[in-house]
Amino acid sequence: MGGWRNWYQEVANSKPLFLAIYTTVIIGIVVSSFYVFSAIYSSNSVSTTWLSAPSAISHADPSYINLASNISQTTRKVGTIPPAASQTGSIKLKPIWEVPKSKKLPPLKSFRLTKELVEERVQDNVIIMTFGNYAFMDFILTWVKHLTDLGLSNLLVGAMDTKLVKALYWKGVPVFDMGSHMSTIDVGWGSPTFHKMGREKAILIDSVLPFGFELLMCDTDMVWLKNPLPYLARYPEADILTSSDQVIPTVVDDRLDIWQQVGAAYNVGIFHWRPTESAKKLAKEWKEMLLADDKIWDQNGFNELVHRQLGPSVFGDGGLAYAYDGNLKLGVLPASIFCSGHTYFIQAIYKQLRLEPYAVHTTFQYGGTDGKRHRLREAMVFYDPPEYYDAPGGFLSFKPSIPKSLLLDGKHNVESHFTLVNYQIKQIRTALAIASLLNRTLVMPPLWCRLDRLWFPHPGVLEGSMTRQPFLCPLDHVFEVNVMLQQLPEEEFGPGIGIREYSFFDNPSMPKHVKDSWLEVLLCEDGSDDCNASTNITSPGILRFPKHGNEEMFKTVFSSFKDVKVIEFSSMKDAFLGFTDKTREERFKRRVKRYVGIWCCVEDHTPGHIYYDMYWDEKPDWKAIPPQSSADDHPPW
Repeated sequence: MGGWRNWYQEVANSKPLFLAIYTTVIIGIVVSSFYVFSAIYSSNSVSTTWLSAPSAISHADPSYINLASNISQTTRKVGTIPPAASQTGSIKLKPIWEVPKSKKLPPLKSFRLTKELVEERVQDNVIIMTFGNYAFMDFILTWVKHLTDLGLSNLLVGAMDTKLVKALYWKGVPVFDMGSHMSTIDVGWGSPTFHKMGREKAILIDSVLPFGFELLMCDTDMVWLKNPLPYLARYPEADILTSSDQVIPTVVDDRLDIWQQVGAAYNVGIFHWRPTESAKKLAKEWKEMLLADDKIWDQNGFNELVHRQLGPSVFGDGGLAYAYDGNLKLGVLPASIFCSGHTYFIQAIYKQLRLEPYAVHTTFQYGGTDGKRHRLREAMVFYDPPEYYDAPGGFLSFKPSIPKSLLLDGKHNVESHFTLVNYQIKQIRTALAIASLLNRTLVMPPLWCRLDRLWFPHPGVLEGSMTRQPFLCPLDHVFEVNVMLQQLPEEEFGPGIGIREYSFFDNPSMPKHVKDSWLEVLLCEDGSDDCNASTNITSPGILRFPKHGNEEMFKTVFSSFKDVKVIEFSSMKDAFLGFTDKTREERFKRRVKRYVGIWCCVEDHTPGHIYYDMYWDEKPDWKAIPPQSSADDHPPW
């Protein structure tokens, strides 16, 4: 230090010109050093990302994320990876997806939930959490991937079984052990295990709030499409901001829903808690309520407590209301952009109002967990492993043909709805048969409906909602997605038939080598020019094939195209004459009859549901009516 002082004194005593030169040199050295050290630090802090996940992953491992997976279309161009800098919002946050260097798992006690553990992930005093068991591993990884794609790292996942703790740890996902010792299998809605998960949520919130951090609590069956934290920060006075099951819009912009007009339940799948005294008091009472009675659904319990007192409005904080104990300030997130399964998949309110959605929660759906996963796949926001996009045997698809009159003409009622859907069912039935015959996975076509499906009687669409008729309806509105994906005994139901979502080929995760291996099949009238059951391709990638083909024709011709990844038919109308092997045909019928579900529900009749029938056209007296007695109340098989 003394050397520097003496040198500077000498310079100061020299001529002014030299003083200016030396000063300039010193400043240049300091600035250059700053940039060099900054660059080194930056490269070290972000060089390892989620892409460095272990490569030794089995074909059946649901925890693998497609390296080329897409991100939300509403936030940035699909298929792009955000700049690495967006991952480093806080210097202290360890990057997500960074695989541990050690080959040994730390002691399980080190995964216990503590303030110190949460503090390691907190940013701007906010922590984002979800939890689940190993059965929801792919949902959890999808949830995490969307957040990291949005540049958010302040997250933690609660593991309800040790298997999930280990799996997430080795993938570089911040995880803590909830100590639940829960089964690793899927749980059905309303089951005792389902209610246990609800109690765990209340216990978790009650445990975290005393740490003093804001908590954004989420279910694993939802995904983030846009960074929600700036929106939540717009309401600093709110103790709780909750999503809801509201299906009728109360606002047409991005303000909070008008609480006086929200008649549906508050949904505990997405809600934000601040560590205020009223919020902590509510969390504690909610937890004690659920622990005292294991039959209470966590969401019902939350709603009961919050509605103990609701109102008046909080003056000057538009959208907030006093609730619970009269001191808690509550806001309801707008259902148009913090979407339920109805406002996103059915009404698409955000599109109609030209808004950007922040989240979608797979509520208002059918088919259990399989139905939830399929809906997210239809929306291209679910992450699957590479093999999902390159199934053994290849894919089969077809261009659906629907007359304009079936879609638009006449009134939207039960009769016109079933006429439209049945027309599509017949084409899908033929496609399933050909897919089974050629051992290919069927890419389902877009499905159109005239009427909504709900659990209760309604006039076709909910009055006041923004549902447009007709609308592109989720597959689970008509088909039993869970049954279609179920492993049914082959000796009774014939070979299994794989399916994919209608948006499959539009997904940016689709590999080029699959899209480039494509054969278009044009159905033609037998006997016309260039129409014969042969393997001759009339022009590159196009095969002319006679209508009313039988089993042997299909096997003979398409055996030459086993290496082609995608075979697309121009139509399914009159494409297949039927199976020659009657035993196989009977097994196929037993299988696909179980693939269709119900429409619900007509008004002024009990029961009000109407069964779809895969073979409706083989019954001259078939009508779209509900069962007339309890004896008739069964599927048509």
